[in-house]
Amino acid sequence: MNQHLPELNVKHATAQRLSKLGFNEAWLQKQIYRDASLLGLGELKVVGKEKIQPSGGRLDFLLADPENEIRYEVEVMLGAVDESHIIRTIEYWDIERQRYPHFQHIAVIVAEEITSRFFNVIRLLNRSVPIMALQLNAFRFENDVVLQFIRVLDTTSFGFGSDGPPSLPADRSDWEKKSGSLVALADAFEQMLSSDAKARVTYNRGHIALGTTGLNFCWLRPRKNPWDAVAAMKVGAEAREEIVDKLRDADLDARPWGKRGIRMNIKLSDLQKHSLSIQDVLRQADAWSRQ
Repeated sequence: MNQHLPELNVKHATAQRLSKLGFNEAWLQKQIYRDASLLGLGELKVVGKEKIQPSGGRLDFLLADPENEIRYEVEVMLGAVDESHIIRTIEYWDIERQRYPHFQHIAVIVAEEITSRFFNVIRLLNRSVPIMALQLNAFRFENDVVLQFIRVLDTTSFGFGSDGPPSLPADRSDWEKKSGSLVALADAFEQMLSSDAKARVTYNRGHIALGTTGLNFCWLRPRKNPWDAVAAMKVGAEAREEIVDKLRDADLDARPWGKRGIRMNIKLSDLQKHSLSIQDVLRQADAWSRQ
């Protein structure tokens, strides 16, 4: 035992409802607005608070992760989660993702109690909707209040780069109307892959996914000017750094993404000049998907 460690006092703490501590939902929203990192979702930017929706309701928080182009639709309530809380959260998530389809969107439910009944409901929804559940615990220590947000249900298998079920299906004609440049990029990527194996293209409402005989490993989303798309590819943790360096050396806008992937902002004009570099990373991603 380290004899130099200071002697610490051990205190017993029991989680309490905020209402019993004299705080209401408006107070909780104020704390999240001041520091959204309290939720444990990273350093997020508050895009909107009490955002008015077409249905007449108000979305508690619209939070953004600009680096990864993720938006979080967050609904907060004191007490136990209920049906209306779940319905509102999904409704607002759906509205925002249709408004801004070039972002990845994740619904977030925050409540002080998530009973087993509603946990099972949210877990079932999680199979088709990227939804996350956070349980709030509050502790009082003399003049301090500690807020603890526990992620009781995550959404690691959904979103941009999902190997899970697609959110909503679409087809090629939908994307041709929405973004002909994205379809052209997908066609070019498919042709690059088809020299090695038959490529598989899946058209979803928010993205176009590509794969061959293994899992999907490339996802394309539209971007606003000056880029035509953002391409995300899973290449494996070991090879990622070298791949990013090579793409940057070729003057392509690439960066790490997640734990095993890369993201690349791309224009149609990049295909002719950098076709060999892009084809090389597609092949590496394809090989990784079949390991």
